Amino acid sequence: MATQPITPDESRVPLSRERVLQAAIGLADEVGIEAFSVRRLARKLGAGPMSLYNHVANKEEILVGILDIVLSQVELPARGAAWKAAIRTTAISAHEALVRHPWAASLMLSRVLPARLRYMEAILGSLREGGFSAEQTDHAYHALDSHIAGFTLWLVSLDIDDETLPDLAASFAKELPAGEYPYVIEHLHEHLKDRRPDDEGEFTFGLDLILDGLERIRGAQ
Repeated sequence: MATQPITPDESRVPLSRERVLQAAIGLADEVGIEAFSVRRLARKLGAGPMSLYNHVANKEEILVGILDIVLSQVELPARGAAWKAAIRTTAISAHEALVRHPWAASLMLSRVLPARLRYMEAILGSLREGGFSAEQTDHAYHALDSHIAGFTLWLVSLDIDDETLPDLAASFAKELPAGEYPYVIEHLHEHLKDRRPDDEGEFTFGLDLILDGLERIRGAQ
């Protein structure tokens, strides 16, 4: 997919670190992180590649910068808030931010940066202050992080959305021999049904199972 050049009015706006990073997020959203390059970003900004280095040191600094911006969109647990509701809000917020920027989940797992550490500290602190032991908090954090990152990576790798999923499911169901895969076909037909108003989707369903399980073990020795 070709990147969209900036308009003449935009080209008169001086370059800055913030402008470079915001354009980088747009480019990564558009072409993916594998196709991202400083030269391509410079072309999007209507500038020479070397002019970008007046504001960022290199490509790695750009990647760290755009990931930091995405993670700053996550609503962290407030100090003193009820742990279960706070972590539920944070997990949903993190999932939504990472889905908005499909490249961010894999990039997040490959780097440790201040925004990631703040995210971890907030969740770990919420669990500890909520009554979990250090050992329970360790297991709880990894269960939550695996669900958030794992589910998001699976979802963005499918490259489908709510509009295309019904057609794909219907087409796939027609191709399967009903006598051989009755439960797979039943599962596919579930994707064709209208969701109940109170159905928040698969991610939240799994998240609530984890949170309910954690609530049962909280404080147990």
